[in-house]
Amino acid sequence: MGIVQYGDDPSTEFNLKTYANPKDLRNAIEKIPQKGGLSNVGKALSFVNKNFFSDANGNRGGAPNVVVVMVDGWPTDRVEEASRLARESGINIFFVTIEAAAENEKQNVIEPNFVDKAVCRTNGFYSISVPSWFGLHKIVQPLVKRVCDTDRLVCSKTCLNSADIGFVIDGSSSVGTGNFRTVLQFVANISKEFEISDTDTRIGAVQYTYEQRLEFSFDKYSTKQDVLSAIKRISYWSGGTSTGAAISYTSEQLFTKSKPNKRKIMILITDGRSYDDVRVPAMTAHQNGVIAYSIGVAWAAQDELEAIATDPDKEHSFFVDEFDNLYQFVNPLIQNICTEFNSQPRN
Repeated sequence: MGIVQYGDDPSTEFNLKTYANPKDLRNAIEKIPQKGGLSNVGKALSFVNKNFFSDANGNRGGAPNVVVVMVDGWPTDRVEEASRLARESGINIFFVTIEAAAENEKQNVIEPNFVDKAVCRTNGFYSISVPSWFGLHKIVQPLVKRVCDTDRLVCSKTCLNSADIGFVIDGSSSVGTGNFRTVLQFVANISKEFEISDTDTRIGAVQYTYEQRLEFSFDKYSTKQDVLSAIKRISYWSGGTSTGAAISYTSEQLFTKSKPNKRKIMILITDGRSYDDVRVPAMTAHQNGVIAYSIGVAWAAQDELEAIATDPDKEHSFFVDEFDNLYQFVNPLIQNICTEFNSQPRN
């Protein structure tokens, strides 16, 4: 156990290996002088993320990393980005808020719903609100119980909560209305496997023919239900098949607005050969960090599917004869995304 005190700037009072027994720890806590200053919570979380949980400071690889953030009133800086980066480093964040802003102080609050933005679940498990300092002792046991519930300390980055996923959907005339609904169901079935919120995985969609249409962007919907409803509402366009232009459009309209440290995943579904070149747009997307999956149906060209897909293309491209068999790819696709994620080094 260690303590960081923050005001204008954060500093470590003592780290994880400074004290080895409860008596010394309690004595050290009682001697901490108050810093004063502002309530820069975001700065404190960034500091903890970069400096606190290092091996040199006593971090143990097998133990979950937990931060209990105590906030009096409200933060004087932004916490969303700092907390997201901390969670993506494997830190479970609990917020204890004491004496929230009074009615006449609310205009001073930079992020009114800062707690929801800072924790990975808005179910109340990771946040405790205390009306006054006098009631702080009452939350000790409930908080300890939650911190010790290792089965629920799952708020570090996982393959299901750390991506911006852009679907690129072929709406050309050869698809047809019925098959287009089948494609949308496939897109919905993939989406529902992910943990969707504005701080977890986000979903966007583009439909294309000769032209391209942004159906919805990453920041449009922040709940799974809203995303699934939006997918269902996509109307069939009909037209030609310019897949290369669609990849370029998606790179510019969706993935340039992806959050830092999010995995950028493009899932393209097409039923035919493209009228334009796919290789250069796909290569550009790959170079910009987009992980591309291509899914071909019926008359889709294998060479184009492999050109669109990230290497190794055999793991990132799929082909099926009929639209009705698309459902078979849902689990292999999710499994591939997670296997690839889990093989990456962690910070």
